[in-house]
Order: sequence, then structure tokens, then C-alpha cells
Amino acid sequence: MNIAVFGAGYVGLVAGTCFADSGNDVTLVDVDASRVENLRQGKIPIYEPGLEELVKRNVAEERLSFTTDAAVAIRKATVIFVAVGTPPDKDGKADLKYVDAVARTIGENLDGYKVIVDKSTVPVGTADRVRAIVAAASGGKHPFDVVSNPEFLKEGAAIDDFMKPDRVVIGADSERARAVMSDLYAPFVRTNKPILHMDVRSAELTKYAANCMLATRISFMNEMARLCELLGANVDHVRKGIGTDSRIGFPFLFPGPGYGGSCFPKDVQALVQTASEVGYDLKIMQAVEEVNAEQKHRLADKAKARFGGQLAGKVFCVWGLAFKPNTDDMREAPAIVVVEDLLAAGATVHVTDPEAMENTRRILGDRVTYFGKNYDAAKGADALILVTEWNEYRRPNFDLLKGLMRSPVIFDGRNIYDRTTLEAGGFEYHGIGL
Repeated sequence: MNIAVFGAGYVGLVAGTCFADSGNDVTLVDVDASRVENLRQGKIPIYEPGLEELVKRNVAEERLSFTTDAAVAIRKATVIFVAVGTPPDKDGKADLKYVDAVARTIGENLDGYKVIVDKSTVPVGTADRVRAIVAAASGGKHPFDVVSNPEFLKEGAAIDDFMKPDRVVIGADSERARAVMSDLYAPFVRTNKPILHMDVRSAELTKYAANCMLATRISFMNEMARLCELLGANVDHVRKGIGTDSRIGFPFLFPGPGYGGSCFPKDVQALVQTASEVGYDLKIMQAVEEVNAEQKHRLADKAKARFGGQLAGKVFCVWGLAFKPNTDDMREAPAIVVVEDLLAAGATVHVTDPEAMENTRRILGDRVTYFGKNYDAAKGADALILVTEWNEYRRPNFDLLKGLMRSPVIFDGRNIYDRTTLEAGGFEYHGIGL
């Protein structure tokens, strides 16, 4: 099948590459000429395990190509995916200017039946909006369908998520479009994972509902962690006690420094705004967002409490900057709030991360000191703050670490270390909800 994907960012690049790897002829379209040229040369703009190798293989086998020429890509394609950014505006509502621009371009170059697929996370009603723009731009000369096909990709595991999905959600209003999309996704659901066909608006809402439910679980556990600290309980015991309930389960039931990334913060805000537009107040989601914003300050607050509010002259080592492991994504990363709070209190901050250093530098500039090696960052530190649980931070040499630090204090933002072991080794340990 001939496919065009508009937007060579995270979602578009992963989706287009995976479609190409299943035998389709895929053209990725982007307005950024330098990005297109870099992709042609095999330079990937994001860090995602396995993606670079997959791109290079499919380019070499001539199933995957990159261009700025939208007209050629549209006319060649049967299915056109819209995977451009939908950044939040000041009130949290999704900005659809890039979606609108692509829809207009598609309409201006429509030369026959096409299935136009909203892959970006977009508010309910966007398919209707795209349909109207395409119809106006094309003058109604050619038939087309607009489909909602939300993505459910976890950064750091996106290739597996796409190739082996839990489910594929397809919102379509015509049998013709449903048949095309079912055929396209057939290679990915051979293990009997479901393709869920539904109306367009339900598909659009499903993406937001899924992310908001997961964000709710995170904020709920962070609230329980706060309560555990006040009551003298242990959040890890509580987590096991409720997670073994088959109605609840363990996924997304870990306390931490708050959620970040490109999906949860944006989607929670967008759903709150969507509800407000129809006169409904999403109280639970507003609370989820409020708890998360407060949680991002917890590690720095713990550090301030430990050092009597006097952080001037203190050196803090921060391990892990990306919002989660196996990505270089710094969008809404809790580490940024932690570092900003420490700097505002007069502390000196050493930072390190396996992949996110360059992106962090764009945000923090030269206000912190960057280290390529985690032990080098800990030299002379009054405390170590673990923010992102990369594998290389899980089992460090604590004897070496203790010898490098000015004082053996650890703030464990992910509860990955054992308090008893560390305290026996001479460390002072502070976790979340412990």
C-alpha cells in the first residue's frame, strides 16, 4: 500500500518506519528541509531504541523515503496520515494550526479517493474539522474519508508498541475506510490482538481517556505516598497490598517525582478544556494535574528540609534528566523542576543522563555542570538525587559512591534502592512515601 505520513517527528517517524517495515511504500513529509535531509542521511532527530536501525534498513530497501514535496506524496498515496504536532496553547487547549495546514494541503492536491487519518492526538471533533477543510480546499471534486487512529506508543518502547499493539483503535464512518484500515493493520494483529472499530468521536476520546486514566493512577499513588509519610506507613507495602487486587493491578502504580513527557500533561489539560467547552467541570482531572504539579517539587523540598533550608554552598548531584528512561525527551520532565528549585535555593547542581544531556542544555544552559559519567557527577556532592531510573543507575557501586561524595545522602525519587542495605552501608536514605 502507498502511504504518506505528514510529520517526521516522534509519532510520524515511528509509524511510517513500522509501516514500511511491513512492506508498504511510505513517504514521510516534513516542512523542515534540514530534518528531511538529515533523515535521508540516516540521522535520527530523537532517541528511541531500535529506530535508527529500522529507518536505515527500510531506506536502503527503498520502502521508506523523506520529502518536503507534499503534492507528490499526496497524489501517490492511498492512505495519508496526519502526525503533526498539536502543542497546548496558553489555556491548555490543543493548537490545531498544523493539522489545519496539512488538511488544506491535502485538499488542494486531492486527485482521487484517499483515506485521511488523524494520527496526532487531537480534540474530539477534529475529524469533522479536517473533513470540512479538505472538502473546501478540494472543491468537492473527489471522494475521501477521514479516520481517527490514535497512537498508543510509550517512549522507549515505541517499536514494540507499534509492531505488537495491545489493540488498534479505528474510528471511521464508512465501510470503505474501515476495510482499508483493517487491511493496513492486519500484519500487526496476527496474534489475535483486536482491531476496535468505532465511531470517529469515540476513537478521538479514547486516546485522551487512556492517558488521563494512567495519569490518574500516578497522581493517586503520589498522594498515597504523601499520606504514608505523614502517617508513618510504607508506600511500597501499600502498593503491593492494592496492586495484588485483580481489579487494580500493578502497572502505573509506582510513586515518584511526577509524570512528564509529551502526552500525559498535554492530554490532561486538553481534556479539561474540551469538557469546559461543553459546560462540564472535570474535577478529578483538575486534581490529577494539581497533584502532579506539586509532586515535581517534592524532591527539592525534601532536600531543603534535610539541610535546614540552607542550600547555598551545597552541591547536589542529579542522576537522570529525561522524563523517563530510554528517551531523550525533556518535555515536562520532573528533573527540570527539581533542578530549578535547587538553583533558586542557591545550590550548585551537577547533572548527568545517558541520552538527554543535549536537550537539557537547551533548557538549563550553563547554570548547571554537565557530566558524561555518573560517578564523576557525584564527586564532592552533599547529596545524590535520583530522578530518572535508567538501568545504569539501578545497581551502582555504593562503596565507590560513598567515597566520592562529601556526605552520603541519597534522595531516591523512584524508590529503586533498598533503604536497609544503604543504611547498613553508611548512607542516609530518603525515598518517596517511605
